[in-house]
Order: sequence, then structure tokens, then C-alpha cells
Amino acid sequence: MVEPADPVELTARLVRCPSVTPTDAGALALLRDRLECAGFECHRVDRGGVGNLFARWGSRGHRRTFGFNGHTDVVPAGERSDWTVDAFAGEIRDGWLWGRGAADMKSGVAAFAAAAIDLVREAPPDGAVIMAITGDEEGDAVDGTAALLEWMAANGEKMSVCVVGEPTSRLSLGDTIKIGRRGSLTAHFSASGIQGHSAYPHLAKNPVHALVKLMDRLAGHRLDEGTEFFDPSSLAVTTFDTGNPAGNVIPATCRATVNIRFGDAHSSDSLGRWLRTEVGLVADVTGVAITVDIRVSGESFVVAPGDLSDLVTRAIEVETGNVPERSTSGGTSDSRFVKDHCPVVEFGLVGKTMHQVDERVEVAQITALKAIYRRMLDAYFA
Repeated sequence: MVEPADPVELTARLVRCPSVTPTDAGALALLRDRLECAGFECHRVDRGGVGNLFARWGSRGHRRTFGFNGHTDVVPAGERSDWTVDAFAGEIRDGWLWGRGAADMKSGVAAFAAAAIDLVREAPPDGAVIMAITGDEEGDAVDGTAALLEWMAANGEKMSVCVVGEPTSRLSLGDTIKIGRRGSLTAHFSASGIQGHSAYPHLAKNPVHALVKLMDRLAGHRLDEGTEFFDPSSLAVTTFDTGNPAGNVIPATCRATVNIRFGDAHSSDSLGRWLRTEVGLVADVTGVAITVDIRVSGESFVVAPGDLSDLVTRAIEVETGNVPERSTSGGTSDSRFVKDHCPVVEFGLVGKTMHQVDERVEVAQITALKAIYRRMLDAYFA
């Protein structure tokens, strides 16, 4: 008899790999070893200094292929002395597993890997199981899941459906799944005026006043009232800076940044046109030159409820008793890449401590998450 794969032990070992983006620190090698021992065919798909792992059990191109996507990279731990336990010790204390990445999302990766390993050992399915695991989700993400999907397309690999193991639950395991995500746009503004003495403002051209006027117009504008699947879009001014230490000098330049999280009432193109129109209006009124540099992390998207979300919901309900809310809240995730490849749903642990000092997750939740993922696999291949 082969012992069931232990997702708690695997999570702890992954946490002990200090894989702060883009460093891998052995996390993908650990997973590759476990998966190959279970009969998965594995390939490293590294790009741009980022490590990625593709793993498949079963035949290539099978018409029924269940995929999992996740990441082993983590954000920095911050001040290590602020942690109750060492951030990369993977210590279990009082029923909790502590460490950077415990919640986001090494536990999710360990749970779906363990579920898949048990499936192919105990009840080999008529189909294939794929795992696409990246080391570049917390960073720029240009060489992570996007690279994996490009490699898959070039090599005839295809997922029929995919579950992304991000920590989607809010208060209890299974209370929320994600069927989409808001778009994210960041706009960097730079205003250029004429420096001068604050006692003689008529001899200067104040870029601060111009940029304050612009920020007030943007922050005071209600973008929309929300749509069927999305809450109202939001705009936040995230920084405002002149770099001016003198109280009696009008500076020559000023900078500000806003971030917009938007639903399907907008696109990055429509928001970009609106921002540039506002810039032009304020520049005309003030005589201050203002430029804007717009960078888009992802467009909003929603995967209409259907077979995959129903399968995920049923598995959660049977294992936990929760009927999950279908949400599009939160930040961006790698689902924004996967949704162009196949239907995708996100589901994982409670994420209350992700990115925090003393990040941790209940040990019992990791075990329960593995059971839910296994039930999804069983139901899909049934």
C-alpha cells in the first residue's frame, strides 16, 4: 500500500524554500521530484530568469484534461524580527502552519498536487491531469503562466478546464470562489511648470496646483454603478510627490499615480481615453503641461457560470457544507491568462493573513482543501 500524499508536509517543505520572486530556491525541484515519482511527465519552462514547471499525467491531447494552476513564488517577508516564528521555517504550532507563502499559495499548490498524486495512483482516470506552476505570479508575471501557456500551445498541450488554487475563501473554507477578476490599470502623471518664489506666484507656473486639480477631478468621478458580475469600479490616488524640501519655492515638476480597478463596464482603452481627456482639460485651464503613462495589468473578465463552476461548487458543498458565493472581487491573478486557454475557476484557502507578517494557515484546512480538489477530480473523470 502506498501512503496518501501528505499536503501538510509538502506545504511545510515548500515554505522552507525562500522563493521570493523571482528566486525559486528549490521549490519547483521539490515538486518535480514528487510528481515524477507518481508518474507525471515534467518539463521546466523557464523564461526571463523565472522558473516554471509543467507536469502532465496521461496522454497528450486527451479530450478530457483537468488542469491546475498555481505559483510557488512569494512576496518578501519584510522585517524578519517582526515574525512570531521564522518566516521560512514552515513551523507548525497550535494547529497552524506558519510562514511566508503558507496561505498564498504554497498550501494550494501542495493540496492540488497531493490530490492529483493520489488520484493517479489509486484510480487512474480516463484522461489527463496537468499542473502549470509558476515562479512569477507575485512579480510582473510576464514570464510565468503566460510563458507556460505559450509553451503548451507550441507543444500540443491543452487543458479542458482549469482550477487556480489562489486563496479565495474569506471567512471559512469554501465560502467563496472566483469566476472572474476586475481589470487593473495604473496611470503615472507628470506635471511640468515653471519654478519660482512662492511670494511671486505670478512669475511661476505651479504644477502642484494643476495636478491637485486633476487628482480631485479623477477621485471625485464615479466610474460606474456596478454590473451583474462586478461591484462598482474604483479609483485610488496612490502617491503624490514633488520632491521639494523648500517651503518658499514653487517646484518645476510634480508627479502623481492612480490605480483603477474596473469591471466590465469599461476597458483599459476606454479608461485611457477618459484619463487623457481629463489631462487635456486641466492642462488647458492651468497652462501646465501634463503627461500620463498608462500601464495595464489585466482586463476585467468573467467566466459565465456553467459546468466547471457547478462541479467546483458541488465538491465544496459536499466536503464543507458551504455553498460558495461566486465572486469577481480582489486583485488580479493568473486566471487572466488562463481564461483565454480554457474555462477557469479559482478556489483555495482562507486568505486573511496572505502577505502579512505571521502569515499562516490552519493545518486542518490544508487537508480539507486536498479532499475538495480530489472530489473535483473524481467527479470530472466520472
